[in-house]
Amino acid sequence: MVNEMEFEKPVVELKKKIAELKEFTQNSDVDLSKEIDKLETRLQKLENDIYENMRPWDRVQVARHPNRPTTLDYISYLFTDFIEMHGDRLYGDDEAIVSGIAKFQSMPVTIIGHQRGKDTKENIRRNFGMPHPEGYRKALRLMKQAEKFHRPIICFIDTKGAYPGKAAEERGQSEAIARNLVEMAGLTVPVICIVIGEGGSGGALALGVGNHIHMLENSTYSVISPEGAAALLWKDSTQAKKAAESMKITAPDLKDLGLIDEIITEVTGGAHKNVKEQAGYIEEVLKRSLTELVPLKKEKLVEHRYEKFKSMGEYSVLNDLIGVKS
Repeated sequence: MVNEMEFEKPVVELKKKIAELKEFTQNSDVDLSKEIDKLETRLQKLENDIYENMRPWDRVQVARHPNRPTTLDYISYLFTDFIEMHGDRLYGDDEAIVSGIAKFQSMPVTIIGHQRGKDTKENIRRNFGMPHPEGYRKALRLMKQAEKFHRPIICFIDTKGAYPGKAAEERGQSEAIARNLVEMAGLTVPVICIVIGEGGSGGALALGVGNHIHMLENSTYSVISPEGAAALLWKDSTQAKKAAESMKITAPDLKDLGLIDEIITEVTGGAHKNVKEQAGYIEEVLKRSLTELVPLKKEKLVEHRYEKFKSMGEYSVLNDLIGVKS
C-alpha cells in the first residue's frame, strides 16, 4: 500500500496476506475460503483495535497524509454552483487560499479554505498550503463581500502555518493575519470553521475566528508543530512524538478543553479512505450549525462569537499588581 503509516503496518500486512490467498484460490483448485474468512474477521478486529485507540502522534500522521482530502475535494461533494474568486485587489492572487461563492442545499454561502497540492508540481504552485499576506487579504475581501450580501461563511482550515519567508514578511504577513482576526470577530453573518487537516499557528487562526469551530477526528490544531515544540523544549526535533503527546493538539483533547464545538467522525482509517462518505459526515454537521446560527440577529452573532472566545482558557487577575484595591 502506498503512503502507509507506521501504526498501520499490521493492518497492511494482513490485507496483503488476504489478497494473496484470494489470488491463489482463483488460480488453483484449492479452496481457502474458510482461512480467508478467519483472516478477514481478524482484520476487522485489528482495524478496530488500531483505529479506535490512536495516539496523538498517530493522528498527526493521518492529518498529514498526502492523500488527505483538501478544501477543493470537499467543495465538489458538499456544494453546488461553486464560483472561485481570485486576488486581494492589492497585490495578487495566492493559490494557497481557495475562496468563492456557492450553494449549500440551495443556500448561498461563501467558502474560504487553505489548499494544498496533490503532487509536487501543484504543491509548489500552492506553496504547500502556506498562505502569503495576499492570501489572507483575499480571504478577508470575500468575508466582507459575504457580510454585504448576508451570506454565511464556511472556512476550511488545513495549513502548517502562514508562509514565513522574507517576501511574505515584507508584504505584511503579521498585519494581514491580525487584520483578519479583528475583522472576523466583528462579522455580522454566521461563521463556521472546520479543521480538516493540520491547523497550524496564526496561519490557521486567521481563518478560525468563528461562531462554531469543528474538527475532523484525526485533524490537529496548535500554535506550533510537534517538531517545532520539540526543538524549543528539548533542542531535539526528533522528540516530536513526545511533544505531540503533551501538547493537547488533537480533536478529542481540544473538545475536552472546550476550544472546539464538535468532533466530526472520520471514516475508518482516515478521511482519505473514502472522501464521499467523509463529506457526508461534514454535511450533517454543517446543516446543524447553519440551522442554529442563520436565524440569529446580527448583534447576537457578534456577541456569540465574543462570548465564545472570551470563555476559552483559564485566567485570573491579581488586583494588587495593577493598582486596584480589593
